[in-house]
Formats: sequence, C-alpha cells, structure tokens
Amino acid sequence: MTEYGRGQGSEPWRPDDPLYGDGGWGGQQTQQGQQSPYGDRPQHYPQEPQTHQQYGDWGAGEQHGYGGQQHPQYDQQQPPQYDQQQQPQYDQQQYAPQQQQPQYDQNGWPTGSYPQDPYAADPTDPYAQQAGTYGGEQPDHYGTPDAYPPPEPPGRRTEPEPQTDWDPGPDQGEHAFFAGGGDDDDAAGDEPDDRSGRSERRGRGGKEKKRRSGLACLVVVVVFGGGLAGVSYFGYQFYQDRFGSAPDFAGAGNGEQVTVVIPKGSLGYAIGQELKKMGVVKSVDAFVAAQSANPQGKTIQDGVYTLQKEMSAASAVELMLSPKSRNNLIIAEGKRNADIYELIDDRLELEKGTTAKVAETEWKTLGLPDWAVNHEDVKDPLEGFLFPSSYGVSKGQKPEDVLKRMVAQATETYEELGVEEKAESLGLENPWQLVTVASLVQAEGTSHSDFRQMAEVIYNRLKTGNTETNGMLEFDSTYNYIKNQSKIDLTIAELRNYDNPYNTYFYKGLPPGPISNPGEDAVKGALDPTGDGWYYFISMDGKTSKFTKTYTEHEKLVEQWEASKKN
Repeated sequence: MTEYGRGQGSEPWRPDDPLYGDGGWGGQQTQQGQQSPYGDRPQHYPQEPQTHQQYGDWGAGEQHGYGGQQHPQYDQQQPPQYDQQQQPQYDQQQYAPQQQQPQYDQNGWPTGSYPQDPYAADPTDPYAQQAGTYGGEQPDHYGTPDAYPPPEPPGRRTEPEPQTDWDPGPDQGEHAFFAGGGDDDDAAGDEPDDRSGRSERRGRGGKEKKRRSGLACLVVVVVFGGGLAGVSYFGYQFYQDRFGSAPDFAGAGNGEQVTVVIPKGSLGYAIGQELKKMGVVKSVDAFVAAQSANPQGKTIQDGVYTLQKEMSAASAVELMLSPKSRNNLIIAEGKRNADIYELIDDRLELEKGTTAKVAETEWKTLGLPDWAVNHEDVKDPLEGFLFPSSYGVSKGQKPEDVLKRMVAQATETYEELGVEEKAESLGLENPWQLVTVASLVQAEGTSHSDFRQMAEVIYNRLKTGNTETNGMLEFDSTYNYIKNQSKIDLTIAELRNYDNPYNTYFYKGLPPGPISNPGEDAVKGALDPTGDGWYYFISMDGKTSKFTKTYTEHEKLVEQWEASKKN
C-alpha cells in the first residue's frame, strides 16, 4: 500500500523529514482526496530562506504535482544553461516548461542539466507562486521575460545580484510603523511588475522615512503621555474616593452666625447639602462621615439651627445635637390657632396680628382638603389644621409659607390615619366632624390614657335617644374656646345661658368645628374608642380623669371634688 506523501524507493521512511508525515501538504490533503497545489512539497514559510531542495532516492517515486505531472529533480551543483536567444516558455494552464523536458535513464535518474525550478518562490515574495487555487485570479509570473532574465554573454563573469527587494528601513529591523511605511507602499510592493519602481521609492525615501518616523514617535509619545496623565488622574480620584479624607474646615467656626433650615425628612446627605450651601461645612462627605462617627449623629432632626460658618464637620454635628442650636417653633398638642398666630409673629419678628390677618384672608389658598371647607358657623377654618409638631421658622420667611407647611402636615397625618375613610363607620357625617371629636378629646383629656375613654363618652352622648344626656355634650372646653379662655370654675348658670353654636351647654351635638389642634394620639383615640359604656367623666386633680356610666355615680364624684376644694 502506497503511503501518502512518501515515495516507493528503497530509502527508509524518515519522520523528521519535513516532506513526510501527516502534517505536510501531501499527507493530509492527498489523503482527503484533494490535490495540493504544491504536490508533496510543503509551502515555505516567509521567515525561512528558500533553497533548492536536493532530492534523494525517494524522489524517483511517485510525485503529486500539478495535473498529476512528475516534477523534475534538480541538482544544485549544475545551474541551468540557456541559449541567449532561447527563453523557456510555459503553458499558463500547466505551469511546466514546454521545451527541454528532462530525460530520465532506466533507473529513473535525471540526466543532463536542468533549467531553474519554475516553482521556486521569489525569496522576497514567498507567496507569489501560489496560484488562484480557490477560484481567485493571479498574474502569470512565468510567461514573461522578466521572470527569468537571460544569462550573461560568454566570457563575461556572472556575479550574483545582491538582494534589494527587502529593506528593513533606515534602521535595521525597524518596524514599518516607525519607518513611515504605509498601506500604499505595501500595496505597490505586491505587484510583481513594479519591482524597479519599488526599489526606486525605497532608495529615495530615506530622509522622508526618518522625518515620518520622528512624527510617528511624537504622536506615540503624545498619545501615551495623555493616556498616562488620564490614568494618573482617575487613579488619584479613585484613591481619594476610597481612601482619602473629605475636604473639611478646622475649628468651631469663624464667628459669623448663620441660620440653617433643615427640611422635614432630611437624612445625612440632605443635611450635609444644606450645611454646605450655607457655608457651614466644607463638604457633604465630611459631614456624613462626622455624623456616622458620632453615636448620637442619627438623631439630628429637621428644624432651624443657629450655627457658624466654616465649622469642622465634627463641630457642626456636636452643635446640632445641642439644644443651644435649636431654634424651632414648637407647636404643642391642643394649642389653639389664636395662640399659634402670635408665636409665628414673634418668630418672624412681625407686628402682632399679621399672621392672624393672613389666615383670615387667605385660608382658602393654604392647602386645606376639600372636606375641610364650606362649613357653617366656623370661627376659624384653619382650626384643627395647624398640626402640633416642630417647625423650622426663622426671620425672613413669610407667614403664609409657615401656615402652608402646618396645614400640609395635618392633612398628611389625617390621610395616613384614615380619617376620611373611617368617619362614617363611627356614626359621623364626615371627616370634618371626626377632627372635631379629636379636638374635644385633646381638650378634655388629661392624659393619653384618657383619649379612648373620652372618645367613647362623646359618641355615647351623641347617640340619638340616649336618656343620660339627651344628645347634649355639655363640655366646658367648648365654652372656653368661644370665650378664648381656659377656666375651670364655671357656673352652670353661666354655661347654660350663653347662646353660641360652640357652647355645647346651649346646643345639642358637636360644635361647628374643631376647638384646638389635636395631636396624633388624640386622633387615634377618636378613631378607636372604648366600648365600656362611659357617659360621664370628671378630673379630680387636673392630671387624671375618672369615668362613670350613670349620673348617680357621677354626682358622687362631684361631691368628692367639691369637698377637696374646701380643704
């Protein structure tokens, strides 16, 4: 069986020979049933200088060449001889000489001298001999006189022409990029008929290449330098962000006081932004770091603070945690609107009565919900909607802005607690009445534990047909509200004879509107009353209340209270 890629001669198979083995062109491709354009001869790599191979005895065996023809075996010792007038002609289809075919003896050895191997590659263009094997077209390098120039005339010494096709550039081994080579030069050098032109260009381009090489180096330096600067900058920023300390002032300030308003719900970064905007701290990050380092830092609340400019972040945090810096307007639970208006005037340093006038004339534009407007006989439409809380109020603000914030706080709280949804289930006509009940609970209760029981007293007295009070509330707080007072010792005659819609001793049912601003606990008590059957209550010491179910029980408590007053 004939082995692919080896002859049938007497020589042993040599696996180290590059012309043998399954890795060569003749091994794999012939075995696959496809003829290699190079026969059994491997394609030379560009980096290896090509020399004429001297074939041994195995060369007499079967050769796989172009069209199945046998390749002649060459002797490197005897160069081919040509007549000056005679040029070798090649068939473009077979790529084989048509004249002077080699002759073989009876043992298969070639005789005589042979022309130069027509398939040998140009040393500078090792891929030029490859034909368009896969359908591509390629110039015929073998049918032109330039491919094989005629030998020198007899008597004239022939010296090998030095190779000039490969020029590494002005500096030996220089890369094409630094030598100024471009795609145009490479494309031109690939044309086989332009050898002389290529040499001329290379010969006269020395200074130009050096000039272009210098420019290329300058570009590289600029690009690398810019890249290094960019990397250095971003590296520094990364280090600062991860490991560097944030910019910060030193000391407890420069002595210049400034008022800072911290909005409700502000956390570390939002507080830091306000402080930086007012010039108190140098950076937000410094404040956040100082706040995190302080065990009480997370307790900083919204409000108005009096600080100094250019404070260290740690000093700012410490001062904000101190009551000395707090300058908030505190609205207590159960406070009436008339008192709140005066507090706002004092804080804004306005003439007394200014805020009350704004409330009277602009109440419709301050943000009340739809269910809180257009009620009859209401003394102050904003009563019950200046929600008890802490507000940042400082000189320079407008009273209408302060009132809007309070109304917004009340509306939000009532919505969260479900005042509008639960009013009807409690036997009330609307949420406005529920806020009114909460204001009565706030005004009459003496402690938070009273609120649910006090709410039950109200709902029981409002029931139609109850025989205990016959629908009368009879709360002293409603009379005090309309009189703008807070008295305890009120006579029955005084209470029953004052005709006013807010006087629950004179009119049945609820007053026209709230009589104070209830806190959250009072609202929750109004939403969730007890169910023990309470109808009466009395405050014995002004701190706690006692509740009873019948009038008889209530009269006994009244006698005890009067007796305690005489003592």
